Amino acid sequence: MASLIDNLRDGAQNLRDGAWVTRERARLVGLAVLAASLFGLAYILATASGLNDYSGRPIGSDFSNIYAAGTYVLDGEPAKPFDPAAQHAREQAIFGAATPFYGWHYPPFFLGLAALLATMPYLLALAAWQGATLVLYLLAIRAVIGPLPEEKGHAPGPERLWILLALAYPAVFINLGHGHNGFLTAALFAFALLALDSRPILSGVLIGCLAYKPQFGLLIPLVLVATGRWRVFIAAGVTVILMSVAVTAAFGTDVWRAFLASGEFTRTVVLEQGGTGWHKIQSTFSWARMWDAGLPLAYAVQAATTLGVAAALVVIWRGRASFAVKAAALLIGSILATPYSLDYDLMLIAPAIAFLAADAFARGPAPWQTTILAALWLVPLIARSFAQFTSIPLGAPVMLVSFIWLAHRAVRSETPGDETQAA
Repeated sequence: MASLIDNLRDGAQNLRDGAWVTRERARLVGLAVLAASLFGLAYILATASGLNDYSGRPIGSDFSNIYAAGTYVLDGEPAKPFDPAAQHAREQAIFGAATPFYGWHYPPFFLGLAALLATMPYLLALAAWQGATLVLYLLAIRAVIGPLPEEKGHAPGPERLWILLALAYPAVFINLGHGHNGFLTAALFAFALLALDSRPILSGVLIGCLAYKPQFGLLIPLVLVATGRWRVFIAAGVTVILMSVAVTAAFGTDVWRAFLASGEFTRTVVLEQGGTGWHKIQSTFSWARMWDAGLPLAYAVQAATTLGVAAALVVIWRGRASFAVKAAALLIGSILATPYSLDYDLMLIAPAIAFLAADAFARGPAPWQTTILAALWLVPLIARSFAQFTSIPLGAPVMLVSFIWLAHRAVRSETPGDETQAA
């Protein structure tokens, strides 16, 4: 018994210190995940038939709804993508009668980009979309990390390791497999945070552009108001207004009516009934529904999560915590605050990891920090499959624990002394 207790104590100490996450181990895991991801992508392409993969789904499955919507815009019918039956019919016309339905749930802001992509052949459009946004994501992560101190005796050093871990981050493969927009969302959010104080107008413009994924911008205005960043707030608001005017001028008012009407389908079928699959949605709402909670209870759980995160973010951002802690808390909190976030949306965690990793290199890791970073990096790898086979979610719990750790660290930073060591 004494030996068991000693082993448990040693294990807990390893987790607290992060000694189990060595640079060599991180490199090996990163290489393994990257190799597996590249093999998976190669397999999808090698076994594809025309525009469809081996299972009959469009290659880059969710990108099919963007492309189909873009073709409607080019046909002069920009409101059609918001009609589920019409959208599905167009997807079937492009990819075959057996094509599953991929709904269009974006605001009208995204129609112009969809139309631009639809001017190209499908596979070229998919490659251009994923390639361009992947580059933006990598540039954003590099900017977040910034110059890192070389550590003697460790080659090739953190400057070389970041790109491997950024590319091998498991949500990258999920995003590529779905042809989704996680790279763009992560890049816009990261660059907005980096420009927050140095270039507030630019930061506001980037935040305004995030309106194409409005569920992730719920708490950003709260933080801007709570910290008195009015130039950023106004710039973001003006950007959204100008985009709305441009969309209305280009496509008319019908697109807004169609968008609002489509919200009922998104809310009831996709979210409340779990049409996407509870195991894919990484929220406390989905967690409650997966465990057979009724809608009132599930909404109550989500409301408690959102309000708790919102209150904590005000405290964190008004306090003396490092900017890395504040930025990571806002990124993770923005995912927790919405009932609808899928595993490819966990791309938002990547810049949060980068902020905290750069902070650890510069100041030394706080207790539990390395383990928290490892858990955040690994969770997209197994979150979907583990929940599917066990009905035990991992994404939301890991994010909750990480957010609580960040809040605790921020509160401890209010006491005298180095907040990194006090956490």
